Amino acid sequence: MSEAEVITRVENGVGRITLNRPKAIHALNRGMCEAMIAALLAWRGDDAVRSVLVDHAGERGFCAGGDIRMIAESGAGDASEARAFFKTEYQLNHLMFEYPKPISAIVDGIVMGGGVGISEPADVRIATERTTYAMPETGIGLFPDVGGGWFLPRLPGQTGVWLALTGARLKAADTVALGIHTHFVESGATAALKDELLANPSDPKAVADRVSGEAGPAPLDAHREAIDRLFVFDTVEEIFAALEADGSDWALKQLETLKTKSPQSLKVSLRQIRTGATLASFAANMAMEYALGGRVVQTHDFQEGVRAVIVDKDNAPKWSPADLAGVSDATLDALFAPLLADEAWSPL
Repeated sequence: MSEAEVITRVENGVGRITLNRPKAIHALNRGMCEAMIAALLAWRGDDAVRSVLVDHAGERGFCAGGDIRMIAESGAGDASEARAFFKTEYQLNHLMFEYPKPISAIVDGIVMGGGVGISEPADVRIATERTTYAMPETGIGLFPDVGGGWFLPRLPGQTGVWLALTGARLKAADTVALGIHTHFVESGATAALKDELLANPSDPKAVADRVSGEAGPAPLDAHREAIDRLFVFDTVEEIFAALEADGSDWALKQLETLKTKSPQSLKVSLRQIRTGATLASFAANMAMEYALGGRVVQTHDFQEGVRAVIVDKDNAPKWSPADLAGVSDATLDALFAPLLADEAWSPL
């Protein structure tokens, strides 16, 4: 494979984007986002390109997220590099969301954070038995960005809130059942699937419909009623209270998980999702997330979360505030305040 971190080319009417940073599980940096934007813009008006296919090199997974270390180092300073990354990444997410030609993404293996951002806008989203999907940001003091404020509240019931707050990891049977992914194909059949997509560049959905199989029974089905009942509230305190009052093993396990997360991130993420549900456009959501992201990366909890999970790997973050009561509405209002016009995010 080429040394480039993203390989772009056109094959038989399909614009192909292959993530090629396998040692980092294809974690996105600004250069990778710029390369994808350049290809998509070039193909948008090219009649020879009928559809787009996004996949990855190597075996370790589709995309583990964004370049968190860089974002944290930038956030420890003036956050200008982090904001520049978010601006470009979110422009890529929006370009894919609004793209006039069908996009397919094969998410074989790990797909988290930024990987969700470049696969969820695709029209055809193919999972395999190796797929592991999560938005684990509350565990590092962040929030489920890259469009999470748009996609998560539009999942069935309160499953998006549950996913955002707990950072739960799902396999393909659940992601397909929830509509996160549209199709299931065995990982061993993805090479044949790509050949089919290249042979039928105009209608990737018809190809996926024909080739896909059953992902199997969805384990989450047993808990969907509880999720909808216990995660319906507009404050994290009420969710905690509902889980405790429910008292089932499953509910108490969710509560135990939530108590390990950043209290600030829990409140930020819940407000993000409730706000995102009310917005009229994906672009409005990305503008909200951009304003929020540039501020959150400078907070104690993000710096501490990255230290605990990624740098020192002691998995023992010291959150501040240490509990929900310490995270005031005024703090949230300041984090969510819109940016001035000349600083605000806008689409390409």
